[in-house]
Amino acid sequence: MRAMTFDEFGGPVTVREVPEPAAPPGGVVVRVHASGLCLSDWHAWAGHDTDITTLPHVPGHELAGVVAAVGDGVTRWRVGDRVTSPFVCGCGRCDWCRSGQAQVCPDQTQPGFTHAGSFAELVVLHAADTNLVALPDGVDDPTAAGLGCRFATAYRAVVGRAQVGAGEQVVVVGAGGVGLSAVMVAAALGAHVVAVDRHDGALEAARRAGAAHTVLAGDGVDVPAAVHALTGGCHVSVDAVGSERTCADAIGSLRRRGRHVQVGLLPPVDGHPRVPMSRVIGWELDVLGSHGMAAVDYPEMLARVADGTLRPGDLVDRVVGLEEGARLLPGLRDDPRTGMVLVDPHR
Repeated sequence: MRAMTFDEFGGPVTVREVPEPAAPPGGVVVRVHASGLCLSDWHAWAGHDTDITTLPHVPGHELAGVVAAVGDGVTRWRVGDRVTSPFVCGCGRCDWCRSGQAQVCPDQTQPGFTHAGSFAELVVLHAADTNLVALPDGVDDPTAAGLGCRFATAYRAVVGRAQVGAGEQVVVVGAGGVGLSAVMVAAALGAHVVAVDRHDGALEAARRAGAAHTVLAGDGVDVPAAVHALTGGCHVSVDAVGSERTCADAIGSLRRRGRHVQVGLLPPVDGHPRVPMSRVIGWELDVLGSHGMAAVDYPEMLARVADGTLRPGDLVDRVVGLEEGARLLPGLRDDPRTGMVLVDPHR
C-alpha cells in the first residue's frame, strides 16, 4: 500500500510503498478514506515523541474509513462498517478503560505515534471493541476525519473539563484546528468567545466559527491586557497551541477563580516550560489538562454534529493527496492555517 513516511525525526517526508498490515488479535484494519493533518503530527515528525515513536514511521492519527479486516476476538465490528476512532486508544482492560476514561489509559496505543498511522491506505487500530466509533449516516468522511483529535479534544476540553456555561467569557489562544473547534463548541454552548492568533486569516476563520471578538497577537502585543479590555477577564481560557508564551497568555487572560485548559502540547524545547504559577496561586485558578476524548463519550458529540448544532465540516479548508500532505507536514508549525487540511490516501 502507499503511505507517507519519514526515516529520521525532522527529516524528509516521502510517499512510498509499504507492506499492508494484518488485523491483530482484538483489533481491526481500517481502509482510510480521510485523515486530518494536525499539529500533533508535526510534533511526532519533529521528534517530540521519541519515547513512543520508532523509525521509520507513518504518521497520521485522525481518521475516518471502513473496516477492511477484523482480528480474532473482536465482537462488535464487521468488515464494511463505517468508523472513526479517538487518537488515544485504550487497552480495554484497565480500571480507567472500564470506567470510561480510556483517554488516560496507561497502556494506550496511538496510531501515528505508537505504531503506523493513518497517512496510508490502511491503518491498524487496537482494542477495537473499546475504541471504534460507528459513524452515523448524517456524518460524512471529511467531517468525521477531523473529529478524532482536534474536534473531540476541543469538545471534551470545553464541555467535559472546563464545563463552559452559557454567558461565560472564553478565550481561545490559537485558531488552528483544535482552536477553531474550541471556538465553535464554546459558541454553541452560548459562551462569548475571544479568539487569539498571529494570523488575520485564522482570526477570520474564528469569526466564522462563532468568535465574538478577536485579538491579533504578535511581537509587542500584550494579549492578556487586550483580552481583559474586551471582557474584564475570562471565566475560561484554552491554550490550543502549546508554547510557553501561549500558555502564559491564556492564563493571564483569566479573571480571578477562572479555569484554564491546556490542550496544546508543551514540549520542552528549551528546557521545562515555565508556567505563571504565582498567578495560578494568587488568583486561585484551576489548571486542567485535556488529552483527547474516549470513544464512550462520542455519541453526545456526534448527535450534535448530526443535528447541525455543531458543524465541524465547516472547519475543513481543503483535501489533499499523500504527496501534498508530505510536503505540508514539515512546515505545519508555522503555516498560517485558516482551517483543517485533510489527506485522502487514495487521491
